[in-house]
Amino acid sequence: MSRAFVNEDNAAAQADQPVERQVSAQPNYVTPAGLAQLQARVTELQQLHSQQSAQGERADKQRIADIERDLRYFNQRLQSAQVVRPSHCDQVRIGHWVTFADEHDQERCVQLVGEDQADAANGLINWGSPLGRALLGAKVGDEVVWKRPAGDLSIEVVAIDLK
Repeated sequence: MSRAFVNEDNAAAQADQPVERQVSAQPNYVTPAGLAQLQARVTELQQLHSQQSAQGERADKQRIADIERDLRYFNQRLQSAQVVRPSHCDQVRIGHWVTFADEHDQERCVQLVGEDQADAANGLINWGSPLGRALLGAKVGDEVVWKRPAGDLSIEVVAIDLK
């Protein structure tokens, strides 16, 4: 058998394996709600894995491989989670809701959260994102620069809340 055919077989076998999810190098700070979300996701994936495995030979092998990949990722995230409980403070911290105004007095309210909890459409911003880093440590009245791909924007912290 030609060596080329062996390599093709190996490439085909590797193509069935899902690409591993990359784990961020930044510390895995999470809010209590973020920790609960991680725990719920692991539980959900474990149940999905059990359901697929129970099908025996009829199980979707690719689906099982995808679930196992996600389980590895979320178990690692759960093990590395460092829970940050927000407290009353005059500086922006992870877990705080922050209201800020831009140069045109447009106000926006966001909460700084861990990266797995981030959901910009719902105002949940990763603390390690450009906006999160700009706000982290700021106080009410502070003007900070939000470094964006579309250009830097000067914003002022208007309020810090726990909600």
